[in-house]
Amino acid sequence: MVSKRNHLIKNSTREFYREGKITEDYSFYDYLHGYLYARWPYLYIGVATGEHKLTRLLKPVFLFLSAILTPFSEKDAGDRESFANSYHGKVVPIEEAKNLVTIQEEIIIKDLEPVIPYTRAKDIIMQNPDRIIALDCPCRSSRADPCYPLDVCLIIGDPFVSFILEHQPEKSRLISSREAMDILQAEHERGHVHHAFFKDAMLNRFYAICNCCACCCGAFQAHRNGTPMLTASGYTAEINPDLCEGCGICQEYCQFSAIQMLEGKAYIDHEACFGCGVCVDKCQNNAVTFNRDPQKGIPLEIEKLMKEALLVS
Repeated sequence: MVSKRNHLIKNSTREFYREGKITEDYSFYDYLHGYLYARWPYLYIGVATGEHKLTRLLKPVFLFLSAILTPFSEKDAGDRESFANSYHGKVVPIEEAKNLVTIQEEIIIKDLEPVIPYTRAKDIIMQNPDRIIALDCPCRSSRADPCYPLDVCLIIGDPFVSFILEHQPEKSRLISSREAMDILQAEHERGHVHHAFFKDAMLNRFYAICNCCACCCGAFQAHRNGTPMLTASGYTAEINPDLCEGCGICQEYCQFSAIQMLEGKAYIDHEACFGCGVCVDKCQNNAVTFNRDPQKGIPLEIEKLMKEALLVS
């Protein structure tokens, strides 16, 4: 006989809790935060972006709960720094994004401080990585006039996939690696940026690839407002003025507003460039090149990281 308690608590919720118990530096507060975030993502993101109709009512409640439950070590860091350390996206060029959705074996790569330069949420631990869902983007869904299509957030591996499928069945669907790559390619052609997202409340690890536009994405919004939620890919684009015809297409597609037209030529603000690579493919004259930039951090190259982890083990 199934107990009433087991009937009320879904299997994926219990699995998420079990994973939290064996995750280093993961508190009960983190579990509650992760549960709320994954259980009601549209409410969570809608309030965070200020778009939800209940924002005025719920935001003070969220802030109050956060003030009570946030560990003192994080409070001392300051609100913006603490939030950035808990939730952030690493820009990944299209080919690296595709590599992330084609992993077949389970992997454990911990403490990626050089790649993911934050105090927490810097592990890649992928269980059943071939299980992928396309989720209606909470950021786009919260906007009055969103970009389409909506189902472009890719959640990868368990326990996250099972949790979302059980709790958001009408807004998520299982897809193959091939379908995931097709979504990534279509979003790349729309000029959107691929972010590998990490979050402390999501077991301190990588859990999703989001395909982001500056007009809808809550992370872009927070970044513009001074909360450094995004980190660069490790690359910077460079324009050859001899090949540039000044068409302005690269400027039109740049989500980071890093390209300006000056005297009929495109110029890149290297400080503003996050190395997404969209402008490289949009230029029909091959005037844009993509270069490694040590000042922009280390790229998230999953195949290289997997080989290094295998050598260490």
